[in-house]
Amino acid sequence: MRINSSDLTSISREKSLRCDCVYHVLVKERRDLVQDFYPFSELFDLVEEKIECTDIQGSFMYCQIGDVEKDGTVSPVTLNFDERSLLDENYYRKIEKGDVMRVDQGDILMSFLLPQDENILGKFTRIGKKEKEILFSTAFIRLQAKKHPQILYYSLQSLFYRDLIYTARIRKGYTGYATLSKEDLKEIRFQRELVDLLFAQHEILEKSIADLENQIHILNKKLLSEQSIIDAVFEREFHFDYGKFEEMKAHKVYALPHARFSDNPDLRFGAKYHRPAGSFVMEQLKGISDKKIKHFLSEPIALGASISPGDFDESGEAYYVSMATIKTFEVVLDDTQLVSSAYFHAKKSKTLLKGDILMARSGVAIGKTAIVRENFQGIFADFTMRIRFDPAKCSPLFAYYYLRSKYFQYLIEIFKKGLQNQNIFPIVMQELPIPDVSLKKQLQIVKKIQTKIQKQNHLKDQIGSLRSQIYNLIKSTVESPLSDQSLPDRTTQEES
Repeated sequence: MRINSSDLTSISREKSLRCDCVYHVLVKERRDLVQDFYPFSELFDLVEEKIECTDIQGSFMYCQIGDVEKDGTVSPVTLNFDERSLLDENYYRKIEKGDVMRVDQGDILMSFLLPQDENILGKFTRIGKKEKEILFSTAFIRLQAKKHPQILYYSLQSLFYRDLIYTARIRKGYTGYATLSKEDLKEIRFQRELVDLLFAQHEILEKSIADLENQIHILNKKLLSEQSIIDAVFEREFHFDYGKFEEMKAHKVYALPHARFSDNPDLRFGAKYHRPAGSFVMEQLKGISDKKIKHFLSEPIALGASISPGDFDESGEAYYVSMATIKTFEVVLDDTQLVSSAYFHAKKSKTLLKGDILMARSGVAIGKTAIVRENFQGIFADFTMRIRFDPAKCSPLFAYYYLRSKYFQYLIEIFKKGLQNQNIFPIVMQELPIPDVSLKKQLQIVKKIQTKIQKQNHLKDQIGSLRSQIYNLIKSTVESPLSDQSLPDRTTQEES
């Protein structure tokens, strides 16, 4: 433990009266070492170009922080307000609230959220010829380098990354992350000696970086999303006609006889429910088998448990598994969501076991699905449902991939109910179709999907290795005690 002190005069010099220890100790130490420096404004411009939702016409590409990989690869979604779908509803709502901006070629984008662990890189991307057509979330900070943008882009992620971390502010609500504002960025000092060394060798550096980037580009062209892998395997194994499905989805005007509105138990009149594309999906799935999800369950689908603030306990041993926990299609436990022993034992019927499938049943994330891969003590949240398949009849992994497939997710879109708060209920879920194939066939399909995913992970590892070479190239170009100096870990600081 390290104890430091700062006087009130020192704290008052900062415009927003920051009184966090990291800023007043680590940043001050850094500044004492950097007397000759380039101010932020001499190397970068901060740019903001918001657009109005009404200015967006037809199909467009949109990218938020979650759509950028750790290596800077951008995977935007294609949207169209005239073809609004449930699966992308979260994107549409953000855009309608003004969370959208244009970018230009050469721009550097960085997330305003940075991991508190300086060994974990935040989200960065550089805008190229293709990316300039994409609309981005305003959660990115948009920079324009005034010279040698390629070098400065990688320097922010390596040589000067610690400065970004130390300048960022820890804020409630962003567990494990610190927030970096545009005003905070302006206070960063870039050691002149290091920057001059980089710029003096810019020709050699830029050529070497370009060679490595070209290798990365070749590998990126081979990358496939996990979703596309799942869909491709199911399409091939069950002869799904995705071409006709997409064509039918594009039809916005269709006529139905009155009798069609009476062929469901609750007399649903919604246009979405009666879409021909939905009927087509049902016909294709029923053509495989007449079995439904309920025929493969080991117990009825269960809804999760609600919770009160007093039920949380930071020293607890069980987790509250909310919708936020499954946002990456995996159950990612959050140590800030620990619950008391009393709450856990009172909600024992809402626990999770290895092989359980958890699905969001409400809100804009309806249908988002995760599987429990390891046993742990946890209570799943209200607004989610637990689907427990009988492993003697259905492989949990096969069911997990099937529930994530394009066809099944479309069924959720047409069967969900509600105006403002939309839901899909267990009584509906259990009646939806599922392919009835042998366990051997199920496991073969799972293996094909996992083999392809593993190949993609190997490609990502190769890309990560090449990017590390770029970072090392930047660091090895400069020779300075400051660049190698180990400053105290922010997590060990205590203010006195």
